[in-house]
Amino acid sequence: MPTLEFFFDCSSPWTYLAFHGIEDLAADAGADLVWKPILVGGVFNSINSSVYEQRANPTPVKLRYYAKDLRDWAIRAGIHIGSPPVFPVNSVKAMRGCFVALDAGLLPAYARAVFEAYWGELRDISQPDVLGPLAAAAGLDPATFFEAIEEPTTKQRLRDTTDELMERGGFGSPTMFVDRDDMYFGNDRLVLVRDALLRAAE
Repeated sequence: MPTLEFFFDCSSPWTYLAFHGIEDLAADAGADLVWKPILVGGVFNSINSSVYEQRANPTPVKLRYYAKDLRDWAIRAGIHIGSPPVFPVNSVKAMRGCFVALDAGLLPAYARAVFEAYWGELRDISQPDVLGPLAAAAGLDPATFFEAIEEPTTKQRLRDTTDELMERGGFGSPTMFVDRDDMYFGNDRLVLVRDALLRAAE
């Protein structure tokens, strides 16, 4: 069985698109899907600061196309991606929460709720009064959830996966690895990921 690692941060719309299809892709290809929550801001701060430069000095024609491209992908996926009033958002607590959900066997439900709240409902996922109901909706006890995301071990796990991505050559979200060494970046690479998984399964 090939392995598919999915490094992701819920603050990225392109990652929402990839997340929307990654489970079906893994199932169809007979792959073992490994969730790897990261803090993409930490990646940008460390090795990919050009993202901030592009945001500060956007190219208008490219920005218009970017918006169109995102709309087209969202239509194709059948999901709504809006423009959150808080962007970029501090996703650190939401992403720590992914580890709490992962340990409880509820990661997909939790991450989906966070993606939908931020990109679909335009809610600020950095706020406890938003995160608590999302955790509850995924099947987590909110009190336990908030205690767990402040645990040093949980904080370290998020730092570790973020560092791991950079050490393995990644520079953003979503990043996928097939059988450890074969890296793919971006939701539009899912078709290539599928091909790689099918080859690996032969």
